[in-house]
Amino acid sequence: MDFIAKPFGWLLMWLYELTNNYGVAVFLFALVVKVVLLYFSAKSKKSMMRQSRFTPYLKELEARYEGNKQKYQEEVAKLYKEEGINPMGGCLWSLLPFPILLALYRAIRFPITIMMGVSQEAYAQIKELLTSLGFEAAGGARAAAYSQIYESQFITGNFDKFAGISDKLKQLDYGFLGLDLSQQPSFRFWQFTKENGTLWSQWGLFLIPVIAALLSYLQSKISTAGSPQDPQTASTSRTMLLMMPLMSLWIGFVMPGALGLYWIATSVFQIIQDYVLTKIFNKQLDAEDADRNARLKAKADEIERKREETKRLREEGMTAANPNTSKRKMQKGEKQKTLEEANKWENANRPRKAEEEEPSRVGDRPFARGRAYVADRFGPNAPAETAAPAPEEQPEAPAQAEQPETPAVPEEIPYGENSITEGEIKDTSKDNGE
Repeated sequence: MDFIAKPFGWLLMWLYELTNNYGVAVFLFALVVKVVLLYFSAKSKKSMMRQSRFTPYLKELEARYEGNKQKYQEEVAKLYKEEGINPMGGCLWSLLPFPILLALYRAIRFPITIMMGVSQEAYAQIKELLTSLGFEAAGGARAAAYSQIYESQFITGNFDKFAGISDKLKQLDYGFLGLDLSQQPSFRFWQFTKENGTLWSQWGLFLIPVIAALLSYLQSKISTAGSPQDPQTASTSRTMLLMMPLMSLWIGFVMPGALGLYWIATSVFQIIQDYVLTKIFNKQLDAEDADRNARLKAKADEIERKREETKRLREEGMTAANPNTSKRKMQKGEKQKTLEEANKWENANRPRKAEEEEPSRVGDRPFARGRAYVADRFGPNAPAETAAPAPEEQPEAPAQAEQPETPAVPEEIPYGENSITEGEIKDTSKDNGE
């Protein structure tokens, strides 16, 4: 890890010698890192914005292939390939700041061997001299982890005694705005008293992680605002919106104040960068969307034109087999054509049953009059249970004026169960005339 941390430690030391202020050096270090990673950050930002603009297309594909997940994934991969989108492009470049943060943490933790570049032999002599001068670091795990920070502070106060050991040894002051950036902030704000130092030195360190968490939340909010997202991506964004500030808060309280200050500077520069890049890329992507829509419309018009042309040629019988058609597809087409011709011949030459045999048939429709149709259901040939019952005897009617002769009617009127005969009609007329 040292071979990665040493270049960053050298840069931080050079910036400190340039400004003679540790806090300003950390801010400039964050700025230099942002400038170096600007190309990759811009590429990641544009990839994420382009991918978010394809959310409507992805929803359309999801609705079209709702029951076929494999086909949906194939179509999504095809869409990404045609548009030159790398789904992981935005994620890979966004992970670059974390190795840099770890390298900076190692440079801050080992200022003598990493930042100043003192060799191990010279550092061993420094350790012997520190022991002879009565230097004793505070006990505990923190003292063991940040021993070089305490040693560098002691060396700065007694630099004339250590200057001859190595020309790379430098005086290092961790002060910034009255804060000691080598100290770890404490979250126990209820224990802040003047006995532990000035109240500002304690409250100032406490505010560093809090400000870092708030700026991290604001940065995540700005980076995702205004971009349409599918439900899965939106859920991931909401999770990151909470996780990043919590991680910033944790880092700020478990590491030296210099790391929290670096996190604050990084968030500030990231917010500015996102705002500027969003404005630039929105204009570019709007132009790309207009060009893509025009291209898709031209493609759809061309497909429709070819379809109409093929339809016209097919009606005129001028279509020809495509020479690039596979043999298997041609055989399948011939088989389908033969089957259609056989069905057509069978329908044309199928023997037709006479309507006498099938009373319900009308032409080619065998049950046009209903499956239970019987022509003489209520006629003279009807079954016994459906035969018309004998008419009931009518009571004598009072004498009335002579009625005109009733016109002749058919012998039998098949109106169902209440049908009457011609004789019965005459008898009824005679009775009415008496």
